[in-house]
Formats: sequence, C-alpha cells, structure tokens
Amino acid sequence: MNDQLITAVKTLHEGGVVAHPTETCYGLATDIFQRSAIQKLYALKKMPFSKPVSILVRDFDEAKRYGVFSPLAQKLALKYWPGPLTIIVPRTSALPKWINFGMETVGFRVSSNKYARKLMEAFRSPLTTTSANVSTLPQAYSVQDFLDQGLVPDFILDSGKIGEELPSTIVEIIGDSVKIIRQGSIVIES
Repeated sequence: MNDQLITAVKTLHEGGVVAHPTETCYGLATDIFQRSAIQKLYALKKMPFSKPVSILVRDFDEAKRYGVFSPLAQKLALKYWPGPLTIIVPRTSALPKWINFGMETVGFRVSSNKYARKLMEAFRSPLTTTSANVSTLPQAYSVQDFLDQGLVPDFILDSGKIGEELPSTIVEIIGDSVKIIRQGSIVIES
C-alpha cells in the first residue's frame, strides 16, 4: 500500500474527512461509524443535516448488511456495480442512526474508480460518499476546484484532473417500485 493510501486510511480512522476521486467527480469520505466525523463532513460542505449522504461500499455483499435489497434492487446492483449508480433502499438496523437521521432509506454505491476502490479495500468498512464541494456550489473535477470553494478536507487523495462526467444515476427502489431521483450516465427506466 502506498504512503498516500496509508495516510488516507489513518485519517479516516481518526475521524477525518478525505477527498478522493470517483468515476464522476471528486468525493468526500468519512467513517460512517464515527458520529463526529459525519458532523465534520456536514460542516465542511455547509450542508443541512436534512440532506442525505450515500454510503460507499466495497461490493453488494457489504451493501446487504446495511440496506434491504428487493430482487429488483439486487438485479440493478449486480448489473451496474461497480459504476455510477446509487441505489436507495430501506435501511437495516446495522446502519448507525446518525446517518441520514430520521430517514428510512439510504443510498449505496460501489465506485468503479481505481483510487476509490483501493481506498475502500484498504479501509475495509463503509464510508460516506458525497461530492467534494460546498453544498450550493458546482462539483469538483480537480483538487483546485474544491479548494477554490474554501473546502479543505483533512487529507486529499489527488489523482489530478478527472474527466467531467455526468453525475451518478440515483434510483430509489422499494420492492418493485422504481423512482428515478437523478438520471445520470446510467439510464434506468422507471
């Protein structure tokens, strides 16, 4: 494991916020099991607690521990993960209550970006995934983009400028019901 990855994992274990590339834009990761880290993330993004964050997991098996996947949700996960698809499903009791407090659902994603995947493998536990930008400002495709917004995380996994891709597609699946929250690079029919 390289030094940057070691420092990123150490920062996450210490309750810090790590910026990292994804296949769509730069994202921010924190340990979902540290309430203070989640609070720090929201403060950094200047984001209201009423706005949910998604969970980055290593694979579908890890997602199933924290979310209830209907056969349709499972089918989409197995077809499009890893990739830019966030699937919102009912949460399980294994997910800390402070993640999206008061909400019965949570979004999951498995990134196809090699740096995000290495970070997940090294950390070995779910992380938050949300764009690395101040809540009302544009997404970041380079480190300078979010630094210019005044957003300074505890550590940055810098992979240079990444391609300006469409954001992830977000779908909510409760049983057989599909609701498109955001149509992104993966086209899902409702």
